[in-house]
Amino acid sequence: MKTVVIPLGPFHPLLEEAEYFKLYVEGETVVDMDMRVGYMHRGIEKLSESKTFDQVPFLVERICGICSTSHPLAYVNAVEDLIGVEPPERAKYIRTIIAELERIESHLLWMGLAGHFIGYDTVFMWAWRYREPVLDLFELISGNRNHYAMMKVGGLRRDIKEDDYPQILTSLEEVKGGTELFIGAVMDDPVIHARTKGVGILTPEDAVAYGTLGPTVRGSGIPDDIRRDDPYAAYDLIEWNICTYEGGDVFAKTAVRLLEVVESINIINRCIEQMRPGPIDLDLQNIPAGEGTGHAEAPRGEVFHYVRSDGSSRPVRHKIRAPSLMNIPSFKATCIGEKVADAALITAAVDPCYCCTERTAAVEKGNEGEIITGAQLVEMSRQKTARIRNDLGEVPPVEKLVQRLISQ
Repeated sequence: MKTVVIPLGPFHPLLEEAEYFKLYVEGETVVDMDMRVGYMHRGIEKLSESKTFDQVPFLVERICGICSTSHPLAYVNAVEDLIGVEPPERAKYIRTIIAELERIESHLLWMGLAGHFIGYDTVFMWAWRYREPVLDLFELISGNRNHYAMMKVGGLRRDIKEDDYPQILTSLEEVKGGTELFIGAVMDDPVIHARTKGVGILTPEDAVAYGTLGPTVRGSGIPDDIRRDDPYAAYDLIEWNICTYEGGDVFAKTAVRLLEVVESINIINRCIEQMRPGPIDLDLQNIPAGEGTGHAEAPRGEVFHYVRSDGSSRPVRHKIRAPSLMNIPSFKATCIGEKVADAALITAAVDPCYCCTERTAAVEKGNEGEIITGAQLVEMSRQKTARIRNDLGEVPPVEKLVQRLISQ
């Protein structure tokens, strides 16, 4: 049987940043895979050296729009480690609230896109309907639906008004109710089970060997979470649970994200309940010479920042590692042996960071003729879902639920 090479990327709607994957296919089965990263080099680390310590958070917010709190939070943690200070307690709670709101909206965004690419557009509408109140909360708190500009070395740039607590709690209760209904429907949906269970399995051994992070490793049943393992912000001041799921397949990663949405809401509720009035900023003026490290548990896993200072107003070295760099190589363990129609879903399951421009094509090795376009690759995934749904001969529970929620 001929081996066909399917280039997925470097630009593709399922890839959050420009990454390049070569799928070697025999028939409909992926027999090998190759990966290339580094297409999105924007010089952020070098640009950081030209900014003051107070300007850098605005720069690193733009590394990723969906992680626009995780990077500045990891950065300020690194500089505070360099100085040897901790922010005021109220700032810790508010940092946690912002970080968990970001986790909720990121997971809901991923759920919607995952539903779309398997042909469940009603799931897309459901997830994004409940994501909107979260973005509205960001606007209420920070003035922005994205790039919140809250973090600064030594604390925060703005407080949360106590008058806004009721609206925050009410909006989150609405999101929690919808998510819990959806969790129940997913657990009963045979089409989602057929498309995601046993697909793209990452064993606990491979999860550790590849150094995977976030929902990717927790979906393999491993309770690895930097919020607990090296606490920052208010994570050691409140009670919360790490969400894990056994199996390591696409279903397990989906389940972890749904469970984390509910747990993030619980964390925010506890922060609002426990935090008291007080200062939110240390008003630091100078950064001494030295070096520090900081991290944050982003929606996709641990973000790591290293900062070195020579005592001037600017960092002399700033090193950044995002979780996708660790999660992407695990495709070697999850894609080989799977069907082409599932490959795009498996690569999307780790939520790699998004570029949105489709320029992919499949070509036969040694042949310049185009075989499969990127749109056709996504369509293959959607057609597989349609076949399963037709075989069952009924409207799946998830679609019934979403249609009912949308009509309300």
